Parts: sequence; C-alpha cells; structure tokens
Amino acid sequence: MEFFTKEIAKIRTGLASPSLVEDVMVDVYGQKMPIKHIAAISCPERRQILVQPWDKGIIGAVEKALMQSSFGSSPITDREGVRLHLPMLTQEFREKLSKVIAEKEEETREVIRKIRDEAWGQIQEKARLGEIREDDKFKGKEELQKIVDEYNKKIEEAIARKLQDIKAE
Repeated sequence: MEFFTKEIAKIRTGLASPSLVEDVMVDVYGQKMPIKHIAAISCPERRQILVQPWDKGIIGAVEKALMQSSFGSSPITDREGVRLHLPMLTQEFREKLSKVIAEKEEETREVIRKIRDEAWGQIQEKARLGEIREDDKFKGKEELQKIVDEYNKKIEEAIARKLQDIKAE
C-alpha cells in the first residue's frame, strides 16, 4: 500500500507537488542521484516547483535532468535555482493520467492477490499438517479476506482522491 501511495503521488495533477520531481535522477559527482538528495524542493506557487541545489555548481545538471523529464514545460534557471512551471492539464492528458492510475491500481491488486494466495496456502499447509484445526483454517480465511478487503478499500479511496485532484484543475 505504501508503494502504491508513493507511485500515485508521482502522477502529476494540475497542482505542483515536490513528489513530482524528487525522484528525477541527476547526473552529478560522477553518479546518478535523485533530486531529493541534492536539493531543496518547494512549491512557491500553485503551478510552480522550485528546486534549489545545495551546491550551486550543479544547477545546470539539475536543469538538464528536469528538461529530459516529461513535465510538459521547460525549466527556467535563475539565481535561486531551477523553476518548473506546470501547464494546465488538457482533457486528453487527464484521460491519459486516469489510464496510468488504473494500471497502477491493477498492479497493486495483483500483488495483494498474490500475497493473499501465499497466506492462504500457508494456512492450508498448517491445517494439512495438523498444526491448526479445521475451524481455525476457515477463521484464518475469513480474517485474511477482511484484510484484503480493507486494503482494497484503501486503494479505492486513494484513487478517488487522486482522480478528484486531476479533475479539479
């Protein structure tokens, strides 16, 4: 669930968010590093992200990395750092984002199903070996399904919030 939440946070809405750029990789000091490790990231305006590298000598590398990322605008370098102005979302782009969210949802649900199947297999194996009673096996199955349902509900809520954010702008 934590992975899913972080992944959909990276999906752009109409509003600026540091999570959009924090994992963009920058080629600095002979290696690739995420922006969050080399700079402060803030959102001074609703549609603007400001990246302020701690070492002003790498501003060019940060600008290049942001330019290569697909944000729909070119970064602007000034004395404070690199500014990225996010354009308004088009209806076509909103639909594309909705599809990306649906794909991430399906991937997450597949992982949950896989974990559920593994846990159910362990419960069945314990019942087969006589380590737990038959009643406990079915009680375990019910508890397992409650947990799966709880996480599916959390996924649906997170998706509803993200889709609302996308439609709001």
